[in-house]
Amino acid sequence: MARIHFLLAVFALAETTVQALPDACQLIQDAVSNSSDVHYPGSDNYTRDVYHWSEASMQPSLCSVEPGTTEDVGKILQILGSTQTRFAVKAGGHAANPGFSDTDGVQIALTRFSQIEYDASSQIVAVGAGLLWDEVYDALEPYGVNVVGGRVPGVGVAGFALGGGYSWLTNEHGLTLDTIVELELVEPSGKVSSITRQSDPDLFFALKGTQNNFGIVTKIVLQTYPQGQVWGGLITYSGDQVDGVNAALIRFSQEVTDPKAALVVTYVFVAGQMTVDALTFYNAATPPAGLFDDFLNIPSTGNDANQKSFRDLIASFSASGDRPNNRTTFHTVPMMEHSAAVLDAFVNESMFWGTHLSQDAPDAFIAYGVEPFLSNVFSHNAESTAYPPSRQVALFPDILEFGWSSEASDDLFFESIRQSAAHLTNVAADNGQAAVRDASPYPNYALYDVPVERIFGNNLKRLREIKARVDPHDVMALTGGFRL
Repeated sequence: MARIHFLLAVFALAETTVQALPDACQLIQDAVSNSSDVHYPGSDNYTRDVYHWSEASMQPSLCSVEPGTTEDVGKILQILGSTQTRFAVKAGGHAANPGFSDTDGVQIALTRFSQIEYDASSQIVAVGAGLLWDEVYDALEPYGVNVVGGRVPGVGVAGFALGGGYSWLTNEHGLTLDTIVELELVEPSGKVSSITRQSDPDLFFALKGTQNNFGIVTKIVLQTYPQGQVWGGLITYSGDQVDGVNAALIRFSQEVTDPKAALVVTYVFVAGQMTVDALTFYNAATPPAGLFDDFLNIPSTGNDANQKSFRDLIASFSASGDRPNNRTTFHTVPMMEHSAAVLDAFVNESMFWGTHLSQDAPDAFIAYGVEPFLSNVFSHNAESTAYPPSRQVALFPDILEFGWSSEASDDLFFESIRQSAAHLTNVAADNGQAAVRDASPYPNYALYDVPVERIFGNNLKRLREIKARVDPHDVMALTGGFRL
């Protein structure tokens, strides 16, 4: 019901401006081909185009545009630049930061860029930027191959890949951006370019980790890998099993070196109660004996870990994202190891903020996810990329997720998650991880106001030089994101 009321408010606000159509919307409508469409508030297509997974990153736009060709994307960017009209680019709509893929200007929806073209001879696949990873997994399963993509349902291809991409297959193959072999980019000038390490090594470097700073990516070509049945699923524990789960997690992160194994443990506090979710994964039909026994031997309230297809595994994780509310934000604390002190702090933070914030928002959803990876996780790519700015030390992208319902509570939840991330950083630094104070946060999780100097580090000077070449008129500053 809250979502319906919000959408009605969106339409009401937007309709007050539609009577005098803004120049950009009308100019776009006149300029694009029949392969593209412009939609206005009140239409079903407009509603779909502005919709986001989190209502905290959703606002009424003057119009929405669904380009159907790269040439039309180029025309749109030229018009937006010449009219200095704010805009946003939405692929999957999973961004949680306000203003990153939503706008009060022109909403560009990449829905029509939905091609999936697999080439068995070269073992690569070209995927449209408007797809979800679920759709890519479905299309590739008959070929017995897979890509390094999202870990839960509903995540878009473009934002995930261009922001980094920690995956169930990352221990084996690296981040998603490490497996990109080509990008189709519509530059702010309207030029359509195929970007590879050979055609433009600087821009190929820059696109990997900076999201949408250099134009609009409409197609990504990825390396594929053989994929058979996997083992894994969601194991849920009651809060009184936290100590046992923490002990198992520490042993897993310190002792398991098998790159086929992966794990995410999330501490969830809702309605005064804590539960713990363990998302388990092994890239074969059966894991080695004993590998996950520490988790399987803990009394659980639910256990879905078994043999299944990869796409069925992803679908099985939908329950881990169930929330009692519509507004969500993420933040992250990059870690280098998971000690007992750090895990205890995660548990304490979930209980503290869950209790505190539920006084203002009774349906508050508070979750802290621990994501251990192997120490060589950045070694799969010998080439530098915009993110991470250094590949010398592995960074584990532990995630904070806060959910609530009322827009009036936005500032409270943003400030609370900011304070919690700072506290966890201090705990890690005080317990042998001093370098985390300056470590680069994962762009796809980082809160909207994290400085780009911290995200891109020593790469920032080079990135700004490339930006000046590709976007000399700073058209991409009219949209949201971590602006260079």
